[in-house]
Amino acid sequence: MTGNLLTVSGLTKAYPGVVANDAVSFALREGEVHALLGENGAGKSTLVKMIYGLVKPDSGAMILRGAPYAPSDPHSARTSGVAMVFQHFSLFDAMSVAENVALGMEKPPRLRDLETRIREVSETYGLPLDPNRIVGDLSAGERQRVEIIRCLLQDPRLLIMDEPTSVLTPQEVEILSQTLRKLTAEGVAILYISHKLEEIRALCDHATILRQGKNVGTCVPRDTSAREMAEMMVGSAFAPPARTSRELGPVALDVEGLSVAAPAQFGTSLKSISFAVRAGEILGIGGVAGNGQDELLAALSGEMLAEAGAIRLHGDLIGHLGPAPRRVLGLLTAPEERLGHAAAPDMSLTENAILTAVVRENLTQSGFVRWDAAEDFTRRIIKAFDVRTPGPVTAARALSGGNLQKFVIGREVLQRPEVLVVNQPTWGVDAAAAAAIRQALLNLAAGGAAVICISQDLDELMEISDRFGALNEGRLSEIRPTHGLSVEEIGLMMGGAHDMEVAHV
Repeated sequence: MTGNLLTVSGLTKAYPGVVANDAVSFALREGEVHALLGENGAGKSTLVKMIYGLVKPDSGAMILRGAPYAPSDPHSARTSGVAMVFQHFSLFDAMSVAENVALGMEKPPRLRDLETRIREVSETYGLPLDPNRIVGDLSAGERQRVEIIRCLLQDPRLLIMDEPTSVLTPQEVEILSQTLRKLTAEGVAILYISHKLEEIRALCDHATILRQGKNVGTCVPRDTSAREMAEMMVGSAFAPPARTSRELGPVALDVEGLSVAAPAQFGTSLKSISFAVRAGEILGIGGVAGNGQDELLAALSGEMLAEAGAIRLHGDLIGHLGPAPRRVLGLLTAPEERLGHAAAPDMSLTENAILTAVVRENLTQSGFVRWDAAEDFTRRIIKAFDVRTPGPVTAARALSGGNLQKFVIGREVLQRPEVLVVNQPTWGVDAAAAAAIRQALLNLAAGGAAVICISQDLDELMEISDRFGALNEGRLSEIRPTHGLSVEEIGLMMGGAHDMEVAHV
């Protein structure tokens, strides 16, 4: 590492009712991986959007490579050598890798020349990619490679990465780590956002911590424990999830030979899925994004009806029932997409609570909504799950992603489900909030509920689940006890090595 590449001085950005960034200052050196840490709503996204030209600061200044830097838009940022890999992919499934890359370039070369360049850059940085493949056929890890290669073709000096490993297997995380080391060896600076604190400790040279829009300190991650960093983020001590011994009851949900066709061209069909989960048990289901997670939740919730196989709740067949009847019987779900699927963006939190809790919380009388009861239920969610919001009448879209996630999970947990299926329960959620959500799932299981946790966060699954299986191309591996599983075995299971003799090598 040499001198400062980027110096941020007193950046401030306010919105009605909230100061997103309050005089934030920090410096980023050439050739370093610098973490940006903070709770949901701490101001990380606003800060990187100002650096990338998506948001204009109210006050403050930036210096990039010794010169004043004030990008008016992302094009200006890219011209100055700043690139960004976003958390959500911005790719067109029906187009090839090369065509998608060309769409992100100001002046793309001829497609044939671009294909050659993609091969060269992808091989140089250890991210092999076929420019002719259709994006819809790629795994989540390969799609992220497209986003990264698209940035690297711009020859950036500063690369911003937002939650880059959330969709990767352990093996792919290691490949990405090697790529980042190669980039920093060439002097590229990387501003790295992640809620995976052990990952931060392994990858990052320095970290800046934001709390309520302010820079509250820096640290050297390798010399700081994950718990110490989490406590810097929240400003107080917090306890990690506590497991208690649980006595398992009878089988609550039994799935046998479940097969469902993919709902869309680039979706994933479920192929003869079988498993059982008992009362008081947490079953963890891992897998790289796009291997059937959304389809499995939809089949269990009743949004998609099975073509073959059986789903039994407490021994009774429910595969022919839609979502509402399954909820009445006690099978509740929380999908991955919180804004649009789990919650209606323009509806208030109270209205969103009514959408799924109307029957189980008795929120109607003689066909009319009991608004006082609905608001009371919403306030209980807000209090129990520390949802940062002005109140129950706030629109769902006004919440930060992490706070909306807490609301969605809390809404289902407080309905006392007999079986709860959650997909990505702590995705994009800070360490303290993730610990609280995981503790809520553990408490739910301790109370006798069966919990199915579908997640790409392996640390999460190892922390809370009793047994583990992995989805790959719509098939579910053998279900194995979580205790004693190695990262290598899990990676093989996620990669499709369903033969356990292979997985035990």
